Amino acid sequence: MRNRFITFIFLLLIVPAMTSCKKNHYKISTSAISVKIEIKRLEKDIFTLNPNEITTMVPSLKQKFNGFLQLFSYVINTGDINDTSFGDFLVRFCTDKQNNDVFALTMKLYPDVKKIEDGLQEAFRHYLYYFPERTPPAVFTCITGFNNSIITGDSLLGIGLDRYLGADCEYYPKLEIYKYMAARMTPENIVPDCMYGWGASEWDFSTLKYPADNVLAEMIHNGKLKYFEKCMLPEAADEIIFGFTPDQMKFCRNNESQMWQYLIENDLLFKSDQFIIRKLTGEAPFTSYFTNESPGRAVVWLGFRIVESYMMKNPGVNLGDLMKNIDVQSILEKAKYSPK
Repeated sequence: MRNRFITFIFLLLIVPAMTSCKKNHYKISTSAISVKIEIKRLEKDIFTLNPNEITTMVPSLKQKFNGFLQLFSYVINTGDINDTSFGDFLVRFCTDKQNNDVFALTMKLYPDVKKIEDGLQEAFRHYLYYFPERTPPAVFTCITGFNNSIITGDSLLGIGLDRYLGADCEYYPKLEIYKYMAARMTPENIVPDCMYGWGASEWDFSTLKYPADNVLAEMIHNGKLKYFEKCMLPEAADEIIFGFTPDQMKFCRNNESQMWQYLIENDLLFKSDQFIIRKLTGEAPFTSYFTNESPGRAVVWLGFRIVESYMMKNPGVNLGDLMKNIDVQSILEKAKYSPK
């Protein structure tokens, strides 16, 4: 298998040049679209309260943070916010020494969230361009005890800032978070993760009810979500969109045909074994079916390339049509995907 993945210096030299000459067909005008994102910071409200006042402040927290307080409670495992025990659980969470240390670190890195607000406003302008009938979610930040990066609910989007404290955050090795994952737990990944998470909640794999759950369906579904993310953030680098290092991105571009042929020749596309699906589409430092130089989830990039080809060759299909389409065989056929 390794012999199939030869990196040609010639290709390495011309790919960036070719890419720079291409028109960015994701770029659209959003100047006429108005969006106002005002992030409410739950972590500031609860960690600056006097612990003796937390229980009595629960009703006002419910009112200010609406349905998000319940989502947050589920994430930190404190149950139903209407239970009489919730206040006591919240006191324990807010008086935990590590949680307070993490809050201090979070406030040092994020004294304000204007940059996040600005990024989300621009992304949701694109969202309303493609989906003018929809409404952007209310957005919140919090500290989750390192449990969740992005939290989504009905018209709600939450950001666990403790999962974005930087690749060198001292807590991540202690929590046994792998380095390749910690590398993406940085401020610049917040807005891309928000848009991917929002897309994944709007078009959930199980809710869409694909005819089959196999490698191809997972590839195409994840490829659609990445295409959605790219449409929302047309200026974002592919390395950020896909969570790849520059070398991993080059590997994918230089070995696209070889990876696709490997999947076909080894009859992997229609495998429904969950172990195989996870190995190909799940988080990993590299894709074990390919080489150590490949990124994990390399086949998600292939899925994106198929979807991108499908959309470029079928200009009458809009983004909403794409996201609802569960006929993966038709998408593949109409994509006329043939990597060189």
